[in-house]
Amino acid sequence: MMVNKLIKPTEGELEILQVLWEKGNATVREVHETILQTKDAGYTTTLKLMQIMFEKGLVKRDDSAKTHIYHANVSKEKTQNQFVGKMISNLFGGSSTQLVMQALGNHVPSKEELNEIQHLLDNLKNQ
Repeated sequence: MMVNKLIKPTEGELEILQVLWEKGNATVREVHETILQTKDAGYTTTLKLMQIMFEKGLVKRDDSAKTHIYHANVSKEKTQNQFVGKMISNLFGGSSTQLVMQALGNHVPSKEELNEIQHLLDNLKNQ
């Protein structure tokens, strides 16, 4: 099934995708238990969301065993790019500079993060 690139996951679906991106493959129960570590959620809600995500093509499901195993059908990078692009367009008037300045103003980056940012900037300058 080809994923329509315009499908944007909801906030709840993004939480599930984060778990699947981290674990690779997981059952509904494993996803649910991971989500419970940070918020209160009902098992049936997680199950229903994952069924909807399967119908949308956001996840794939191996139902060859008794317990269905799910994995993400969209990449983390493409999903991040999709959301960042929309955010730059809608919230920052198309200015990636404003986005970066806002992000750095709200979060004190570590030395490693600053080095990584500098490396990215150096690469952009040399293109």
